[in-house]
Amino acid sequence: MNNFTFQNPVKIIFGKGSIAELPNNMYKGEKIMLTYGGGSIKKNGVYDQVKKALEGFTIIEFGGIEPNPDFDTLMKAVKICREEGVGFLLAVGGGSVIDGTKLIAAAVDFKGDPWDILAKGADFEEALPLASVLTMPATGSEMNCNAVISRRATKEKFAFGSPKVYPVFSILDPEVVYSIPKRQKANGLADSFIHVFEQYLTDDIDTPVQDRWAEGVFKTIIETAPKVLVDNPPYNACANYMWAATCALNFFICPGVNQDWSTHMIGHELTALCGLDHGVTLSIVLPGTMRVMRKEKKAKLLMFAKNVWGITSGSDDEIIDKVIDTTEKFLQSLGIKTRLSDYNIGQDIVDEIYNRFKTRGVELGEHGIVTPEKAKAILEDRL
Repeated sequence: MNNFTFQNPVKIIFGKGSIAELPNNMYKGEKIMLTYGGGSIKKNGVYDQVKKALEGFTIIEFGGIEPNPDFDTLMKAVKICREEGVGFLLAVGGGSVIDGTKLIAAAVDFKGDPWDILAKGADFEEALPLASVLTMPATGSEMNCNAVISRRATKEKFAFGSPKVYPVFSILDPEVVYSIPKRQKANGLADSFIHVFEQYLTDDIDTPVQDRWAEGVFKTIIETAPKVLVDNPPYNACANYMWAATCALNFFICPGVNQDWSTHMIGHELTALCGLDHGVTLSIVLPGTMRVMRKEKKAKLLMFAKNVWGITSGSDDEIIDKVIDTTEKFLQSLGIKTRLSDYNIGQDIVDEIYNRFKTRGVELGEHGIVTPEKAKAILEDRL
């Protein structure tokens, strides 16, 4: 196990009716910017619950944050925050809204070009405090300090992270899952599942506590998926899905372990260039990552096969073939197509991603083992 320092300061308020707890946790006396997406919160009742809970607070609303939040949209919110003296941000939405709100928080007092936070990893001295009301379990952004932002004008997508943008608190009411469309639930399940992979499917350095926690989240997602994909999912299934998605990326399963994230970085390029849903890109790329990197990840692939899927018969190579196939079939069972050809994406996009990685000098994965050439091979496996 590697040395590590662990701290997660986010207060989680979980359960039915928990949105009513907002006034007991907000910063008093601050002008609040309420951020949200395309307006679904006004259809499912969440907006009304939030507004009722915040009666008496000074609220400025900023809607229209896109899936894969766009940098230029977020800069409009930054401008308003500066002009109006906003002191607290409340994101009401899924991962895209929360991610976008984290960049707003980081950019308000940033002295340079906020794009540098993403493209150059520029540090920022301060960030506005923020909190969230989660409406779409998927990214874990409600309990981590990461964000992923797109810039549609240049077809780029970058991530950033800082302890300065941990939410102060997040409210998780599983009843919001009732109104989520099946496609979005499928994407959320895939995203959560593959978040665990990025922290688990690396090299085996003897971290049994972290591995067993990760396997528990894997199995919960697998068992819960068919229960939440129905039209009227039971509350307990929604609660287990929501908490599993949060635990998939709140850093509880990764202290002291090496991490990968190559599937995500490759998937980000597919979203930037082709506009595919994030969960879809991950579902396309993951089987290729497993197959192309099977030698480097052999020990963990065998562990995953045995402890998650119960696959133990056959030679090592046969077990690895079976677990790759089983994992891809699980992703397909969510209703997601898992090959580039299913989306009319061909060699030209593969070459473009390879050239981008080559130009940037990208080395992905644990210890930089996923080179641009390996990334190209992973994508070509998915054609």
